[in-house]
Amino acid sequence: MTTAQEQTTGSQGALTGLKVIDLSRVLGGPFAGQILGDHGADVIKVEPPAGDETRAWGPPFRDKTASYFLGLNRNKRGIALDLRRDEGRDALLRLLDGADVLLENFKTGTMEKWGLGYDVLSQKFPGLIHCRVTGFGADGPMGGMPGYDAILQAMGGIMSVNGTPDSGPTRVGLPVVDMVTGLNAVLAITMALHHRHATGQGQFVEAALFDSAISLLHPHAANYALSGRVPALTGNDHPNISPYSTFRTATRDVYFAVGNDRQFSKLCSEIGAEDLPLDPRFSTNGKRVENRVALTQALEAALAETDGAELADRLIRAGVPAGPVLNVEEALAHPHTHHREMRVEIDEYQGLGAPAKLSGTAATFRRKPPGFAEHTEEVLREAGYDEEDIRALRDLGVAPTKPSA
Repeated sequence: MTTAQEQTTGSQGALTGLKVIDLSRVLGGPFAGQILGDHGADVIKVEPPAGDETRAWGPPFRDKTASYFLGLNRNKRGIALDLRRDEGRDALLRLLDGADVLLENFKTGTMEKWGLGYDVLSQKFPGLIHCRVTGFGADGPMGGMPGYDAILQAMGGIMSVNGTPDSGPTRVGLPVVDMVTGLNAVLAITMALHHRHATGQGQFVEAALFDSAISLLHPHAANYALSGRVPALTGNDHPNISPYSTFRTATRDVYFAVGNDRQFSKLCSEIGAEDLPLDPRFSTNGKRVENRVALTQALEAALAETDGAELADRLIRAGVPAGPVLNVEEALAHPHTHHREMRVEIDEYQGLGAPAKLSGTAATFRRKPPGFAEHTEEVLREAGYDEEDIRALRDLGVAPTKPSA
């Protein structure tokens, strides 16, 4: 586990020196902002007067802030501005002076209504990269419609291949579309930064939940393109490979991901089922896919007296892809999770580490998620406001220091 105290003093992340104004709320945008912050960017999270709604998405809570918010907003300084007011928009423009990236996920047309669309901002700040996270994009049959992870899992075909005939189409148990959209936003931003380095010009970039959902349909879309058959619910099975699924043992389920005949023979040898590769029904991957039910029955019969965790460890060390099905507590406590520094502590804050590892510019975890408007005065002073100006904005309710009711 990595702690803030263990960070290298003076370490420089790959994005050190980058200034990001993060107006986004909920998940995709804030997740993108956190990634940028982990890699050194100065990310200023601007919340509306009522606060990011995920502050209330609990329990559990710490200091009236939900774990959902805490999991997406570290390495950011937090301020609050009412962008519906002229004074709030003026303050935002002052923050954008010298900023590299604007990240937002307002409903299409909102920024334009406020006079803050890219056509305006690009004239004021030619080098600015304006990244918008949307549900469906700005145009087309559903352009401008609001997007939500579960809705896009349904509409994007993901639920149609996730689940079993008994369960029916099932939502993936984590917000995979939102999170992949956040990753796509980071990719778009870093590509735009590379382009700006070459040309000096910023640009407008967009990451839409709909696009991200459709992009996740491999191999089902590829299978459909080649066969013309609509993919069906497969549960834990892989549609193209077998055995590639969960299997019952005497203790816990294990997952086998056997991709070739050599691995299959090794698996059968390790579990005392040497005869299975000789069975014509199981001699090739194609045959094993066709006879998946019979193969599962044969394998589970051989595993009936086996300890799942011990078997999975033995198999993967023997070159057969296998792993025990762990719960969240077990996964977080796994020794390799700690070795890979995928858990982070900053004072009482606990979060997940950064999965992208850079040898020379490692991610750092410098700030726990901000309290509501925690850094408002500090950030406004940096933007050129004096104490009297800041007090006036606070008294007007433009830059509140506590959430509005």
